[in-house]
Amino acid sequence: MLIQTAQLRKDVETSEGILHILKPTDLKIEAGETVAIVGASGSGKSTLLSLLAGLDLASAGDVSIDNVNLGDLDEEQRAKIRADKVGFIFQSFLLIPSLTALENVMLPAELAGHKQAEAQARELLSKVGLGDRLTHYPNQLSGGEQQRVAIARAFVGTPKILFADEPTGNLDATTGHKVEDLLFQMNQDSGTTLVMVTHDSELAERCQRVLRMEAGKLTEVTRDVA
Repeated sequence: MLIQTAQLRKDVETSEGILHILKPTDLKIEAGETVAIVGASGSGKSTLLSLLAGLDLASAGDVSIDNVNLGDLDEEQRAKIRADKVGFIFQSFLLIPSLTALENVMLPAELAGHKQAEAQARELLSKVGLGDRLTHYPNQLSGGEQQRVAIARAFVGTPKILFADEPTGNLDATTGHKVEDLLFQMNQDSGTTLVMVTHDSELAERCQRVLRMEAGKLTEVTRDVA
């Protein structure tokens, strides 16, 4: 099992008492699966994604990636797991303004010590249709182009898992659909496991599994089989 949780929970102290952001959750995701997590704003879906990726620490319970319990690791060790096995795509792109498209894509691979960082970054940017934009800075690119750079960056280093948080949330419908097609095509080509938070029901339906988060409780959405 590539991703597994056991009674994973996240609580936050507030002035009005303990807020249960994520109630005890058991989840299993196999290698190669595409999984969408849907739910209203504030339901806890982005918190779950952060816990699965080791970006946030649980209040209780366990989360494992590739049979490694993240709770047994310190922050440096969790960062290494992320560098070796995980790619990220965010709604706000999170490109570094002072770096070119090529440098933005190269950066995670360089930090992870990959010797072919530049060659892989050039190949990925070509795959996402930006082979002629290598030296452009983020402010010289459209929103759709910036998200394509972010997708290329997520796939650099050939991660086992891709976590995406509202990957088309800042794009218009036409551009969003193009980016979706690109994301799923690249994911299929690379055999990556995709775990995506989205409010877009059509985008969620493109995934093999849909999980719904309501008030911190996760349930699997049952689909009709034609």
